[in-house]
Amino acid sequence: MKSRLIGGIAALVLAVIGTVMLVNYVSSADRRAQASLESVDVVVVEKPVPAGTTVQELSSYIRLRPMPAAAKADGALTSLDSGTGKVTSVALEPGEQVLASRLVDPSERVAPGAAPVPEGMQEVTILLPPESVVGGTVRAGDLVGLFVTQTDPTNQQIASTQLVFDKVLVTAVQQAPAAAESTSEGTSAVPSGSSFVTLARNSTDAAKVILSARTGNIWLTKQTATTPDGTKTAVSTTGIFQ
Repeated sequence: MKSRLIGGIAALVLAVIGTVMLVNYVSSADRRAQASLESVDVVVVEKPVPAGTTVQELSSYIRLRPMPAAAKADGALTSLDSGTGKVTSVALEPGEQVLASRLVDPSERVAPGAAPVPEGMQEVTILLPPESVVGGTVRAGDLVGLFVTQTDPTNQQIASTQLVFDKVLVTAVQQAPAAAESTSEGTSAVPSGSSFVTLARNSTDAAKVILSARTGNIWLTKQTATTPDGTKTAVSTTGIFQ
């Protein structure tokens, strides 16, 4: 009799605990559901936004749109107050929510067709004809070898060429568009026009590049990360056939 009483009490206690836990779970679920239905203001794009648009300019492209909290994307902005001094890192399309990650410091933005500059490097630009940039095929992100040809100041009949730098990162290339992508025979069209090629180097190397462009001729070769480092031995007109 006593054991049955204890068992009954235990069952009653378990039932009460289970009921309390169920009520708490249901209440919590109701609160979560209610929270997800609550309206929040989110910054939404109204008109196409070009990449590089400042936050000050962005105000004319967007509006605050109320929507259920559950529909708000992670990182979506509820105002532009936190973006002062920043620009859009990419183009934004109508209907999309403006994410905090889309706004960056102007110095962090990488233009389309460009490669980021490694830490500690700076950019230097040189103007080269098509044949000096592998037929105009050098693009941002490529690694190139930089060769310099200079004439002997004491004898204009003697010139020498030497590899100066290996695996130079190209950060940008600006060139006129080709008149045609291919010829009637299906071969690539001959490139025309010079290219502005921007390279990432430290300050001393940048000075060497600038001086070489002013006093000699620069020629680039396309390399890869696995291209062996070349020997920096000058080849002169007197030693080509040796």
